[in-house]
Order: sequence, then C-alpha cells, then structure tokens
Amino acid sequence: MGRKNSKKRKKERPIVREQTLKGVLDVTRSGMGFVTIENLPVDVIVKPEGFNTALHGDLVRVKINEEKKGKRMQGQVTEVLRRKQTEFVGRIQVNEGFGFFIAESDKPMPDIFIPKQNFNGAKDNNRVVVRLLEWEKNGKRPVGEVVSVMDGEDSNDMAMKEILLENGFPLEFPGDAMEEAARIPDTISNSEIKKRKDVRDILTFTIDPIDAKDFDDALSFRVLKNGNYEIGVHIADVAHYVEEETALDKAAYEKATSVYLPDRVNPMLPEHISNALCSLRPDEDSLTFSVIFQISPKGQVKQHWLGKTVIHSDHRFTYEEVQEIIEAEEGIYSEQILILNHLAQRFRKQRFKNGAINFSSQEVRFKLDEQKRPVGIIIKESKEAHQLIEEFMLLANRTVATDLSKIKIKNKPIPFPYRVHDNPDEEKLVPFIAFARKFGHKFDTSSPEAIASSFNQMLIEVHGKPEQHVLEQLGIRTMSKAKYDTENIGHYGLGFENYCHFTSPIRRYPDVMVHRVLQLVIENNLHADKKMEEKCKHCSERERAAMEAERAANKYKQVEYMKNFLGEEFEGVIGGVASFGFWVETVEHKCEGLVSLNSLLDFDDFRLIESEYCLVGQRSGRKFRMGDKVWIKVIAANLTKRQLDYEWVVAGGLKDGKKKLTGKREL
Repeated sequence: MGRKNSKKRKKERPIVREQTLKGVLDVTRSGMGFVTIENLPVDVIVKPEGFNTALHGDLVRVKINEEKKGKRMQGQVTEVLRRKQTEFVGRIQVNEGFGFFIAESDKPMPDIFIPKQNFNGAKDNNRVVVRLLEWEKNGKRPVGEVVSVMDGEDSNDMAMKEILLENGFPLEFPGDAMEEAARIPDTISNSEIKKRKDVRDILTFTIDPIDAKDFDDALSFRVLKNGNYEIGVHIADVAHYVEEETALDKAAYEKATSVYLPDRVNPMLPEHISNALCSLRPDEDSLTFSVIFQISPKGQVKQHWLGKTVIHSDHRFTYEEVQEIIEAEEGIYSEQILILNHLAQRFRKQRFKNGAINFSSQEVRFKLDEQKRPVGIIIKESKEAHQLIEEFMLLANRTVATDLSKIKIKNKPIPFPYRVHDNPDEEKLVPFIAFARKFGHKFDTSSPEAIASSFNQMLIEVHGKPEQHVLEQLGIRTMSKAKYDTENIGHYGLGFENYCHFTSPIRRYPDVMVHRVLQLVIENNLHADKKMEEKCKHCSERERAAMEAERAANKYKQVEYMKNFLGEEFEGVIGGVASFGFWVETVEHKCEGLVSLNSLLDFDDFRLIESEYCLVGQRSGRKFRMGDKVWIKVIAANLTKRQLDYEWVVAGGLKDGKKKLTGKREL
C-alpha cells in the first residue's frame, strides 16, 4: 500500500516562555481554568480573573507568566480566537427595562445582560435559549438576546436542543445567512448550463435512505460502443451557491457538519439550500460537480473526467428498493442496477485484498411515535445496496484526491484537505493482540499491511460468534481516529494512499473545500490557501463534537426507551469493564447500562485486571470479561444524566418453563 510513516511528521515545538500560545480552555466546576496546548506536556493554569471573556471550551490565545521554580505553568488569556458555544440554555430574570440570563451549566459562567428590546417575548423566570452578542474586554457584562422561549416545550425536545447547544451547534442560522439563502435564484440560467458538460440525456438516479430529505449524490450509466460502461458520480455543486466569505459560508464553516440526532437533523446549510436548491431531486435539472468514469466489464477504470456538469435525475430509489432489485434480479432499471452492483462488489473485494479493514457496520435506529418517543429499536445492517453507493463514492473520493495530490505550486503540493487515517499505535495494539489471542486469533505485527491482513482474518473467523461484537469494538478503539489534514499520510483503514471527502458537500464542509480547490485547478487559477491546515483542524474538531452530540442523543433515547422495562430481565453482552463496574449492552435492544461494583458486594469483592479486560471475584474467582454474556435487570433510568443502571442477575435466563433459581450465591 506504500503508506507513509507519519511518526516523523511534525517536530515538537520547543517551549518558548515569552510568547502567547493557542489552546482550548477547560473550566472546572470550581471555576479554575486549564488551557490544553498541543505539544505541551502539561496544561497552563488560568485563574478566573485571567479568563478575559473566555468561556469553557473556547479556543484561546494564552500568555505564559514568568515561571517560579517548582510551580505549575500559569498564564492569562489574551484573546478568544473561537467560541465553542454562543447559545446557552437557562432562565431569564426580568427587571424594569432589562433582564439577566442565568445559564444552566455545571461550568461557571457570568450572567448575561439582556436589554428589553432583546426579550423576544420572554417573561420573568422563563426557560430560554440566549445568544451571546457581545462582550467587551473592559470588564462589562456580556450582552445577549433571547433566541427562543423553551417553557411549555416537551422534555425530549428540550433535551435534544441542549445537547446541540452543549456541543456548539446553534439551533438557528444567523439572519444575514438566511437572507442570503433566500435571495439565491431557484432557476438555472442558460448561460450557466453553457459553461458545463450537459449530461441530462443520460440515465441518472439517486439511491438514499427512505427518510432522506437531501440528495447530494447521483449515479449516471450508459454502455459505450466499445463495450465499456460510462458511469458518472455526480455531486451537488454546493460551492456554486455558497460563495466564499459570505455570511452563509461563514455560518456553514462554523458548524462544519450537519448533526444527525434520532429525531431531527441540525443542518450545516439552511433548508432552502440543503433540501431544495442543491438537492438532486427527480425530474429536475441540477448543477453538479462530477467524476465520469469509463470502466470495463471486468471492473478496470480505463479513464476518467472531472468537471462541472448539469444533470437530470430520472428516478429516486431507496436502499430497500435497490436491495429488492438486486435480490430478485428484476424491476425498474434492473439491468443497470445489477451491472453497477457487480462492479461495486468487484471493487469491494479488491479493496480488502489491497489491505482495507473490513469492520462490519451495524446501525441502531429508534422507531419513534408521533411525539418522537422511542417505541422500538431497528438494527440496520450494510447490504449490497448500501455497498453499491459506498464503493462508487469511495472511487470518486480516491480519484479526486489522487489527481489533486499531483498538483504543485512553486514545487510544493497545493494545500488540500485530505481525509487521513494514521497507522495503528503499537502500544495500543499490544493489550488488544494479547486479548484476541485468548480467543485463538494470531496477529502478524511485522508491518502495517500485515496488521491489516491479521485484522481481516480475525474478523472473518469471529463472524457470528459471541465475541464478535467485543473484538470489533476493541479493534476499532485501538485504531487512530480519521481526520482532515493537509499532510497526506494516506488512509490506513481504507488502504488508500490518497483519499479525500468530495461526495457530501450538503452535510460536510471539507467537501465544499475540496470542490473549491478542484475548481481552481480546472480553471488553472492556482493559489495556495494559507489557512487550509487551520480549516482542516477546525473541521476535524467539529466532526468530533457532532459525534459527541449524536452519542449523547442516542444515549438519551436509550434511557427513555428502557424506562418502559424497569424491573425486567434481559440477556446482554459485557462491552466494557472498569474499576467501578462493567457495562452491558442488551442483546434485544442494543441499549447499554452500568452494573455497579457496589451492587456486586453481596456476592464477592471484584477487582479489575486491565490486561485481561475483566473483573475477578477475590473469593469465588468469578470473572466478568468483555464479550461475556450475562443476564441483567433494569433497575434505574436517569434521563437527566442519560444513564442506565443494571443489576447482575445471578441465575438469569432460565426461561422456557424452567424453574428460576433464587438466592444470591447460586451460579
């Protein structure tokens, strides 16, 4: 695979005392601040009087004070570079002509002054969302406005909004961004069509989830006279509508991603753009950025073309409809679907042969009622219809990155947002390999390629076995996290030397950045974006924040759902162990809860053995190991903490008419 060694990538910067450094402020419950700075072994302490308008999670510039021997490094915030959060949930206290907002937060922050004209209908003691407008450094109070009144809203809706705000995702778009979006014309001019490759007469369709509202990718297909297939991957041309440095662009960049919660989407772009202007809807002309491939029946890519196009989608498929066509080998456009699927499966097989790691993907979704309360769990598995789209999107992303990796400005690579994934960390691999060996799996660690091959062999052998889930989850945890970076170290998990995100610009800002660089190359108007590395870092951070929000929202829904089963017993699998207990995911619902060590004291005194990922009873020798099946009882469901508490059932699972054992010590 020829992956580059990333270990020598960036030299650690020496610490220069008389300077300001960039980092993220972490405010503790006591009010003390710590700024985490990359390449510094310890945090910089900042006292509350040195925050200089900074709040928890903000990216700040901090000036290091002169060190006193034997003391921790201390500093003061000199500038807030980027706020993590500008909207907050709390209560408003109204006086005559003005009000104060007190945030509901476990991190101390000052009250926000609300002038009367900014009340927006809020009354005294209302629960509200407030947006921070300005905060001067001269000690004046921060000033804000009420965005919305939350009193009377249902608890689920409020919880989802709070999760979004906590992770720095505003609930509304700024007014100027909305105005810009509204002003964009709905019609496509003939002059714009003339600038593009017109592929409207070629069969084109989209394949998306049944509940999708935005369609940002489409496939076109036709057979050429030479017997090869011309297959186009067409992506919504968001950059055409969202111009750089506009209010709309700034709002999209700040979010950098859409956030998908169980009952809603917090979109990166206003609905008028994401669901209308840029969505590749059927029976409409659409502006796209495309990679058009010529592929042989054996799956060899003979050539490709990259550029701007205008398409006309003939049909909107759901994944379920395409899966039905693949299985039945009949239906609308079945001939084309079957050829595309055959090619996708060839690409997929070759990808794993070349070293991509085949972690299976299982998606847990909630079935919601009209009040958005969970009434069921749906487990979605990746089928051939999903893989069809996935493989062609991977091909397009890889092709764009490969082409752009060859472009240079003044003998240097053009700054570009690659999607990279580092080689596994050897230290993290050691305990995992030892654990996998207990299940009979061997690992060759002689090279990154050999590790990937060992992973794939293990995943084949473990498929369908009780330990499958735990080994997959642990394996994923040992991997580095994928991110955006200007330094192209390749993508280990996919086995690609060059990779980027090109195919989802409606929901990911890096894809918009890729489109813009690509356009510069096509126009031969090259200039380096000096802020590209900073933008990549920002997009990676926002992606992690979105994942945190999605994880928290899913956990809330799990707790909300399991409240219906208090006192009931279920079979589960141990998914994690700690010194204070172990986590169990129910087999039936895929809902995780904690079995506290305190609840086991009547049975035995358990100790954690980290190298074995297990808890061991000091008297009985009873082990609770990751991957073990156990029976649990649901004893508590705390929505505020988003926490499920389970109790181990000593003799659980004796069903089907068998008499259930009683007594705490029976095994």
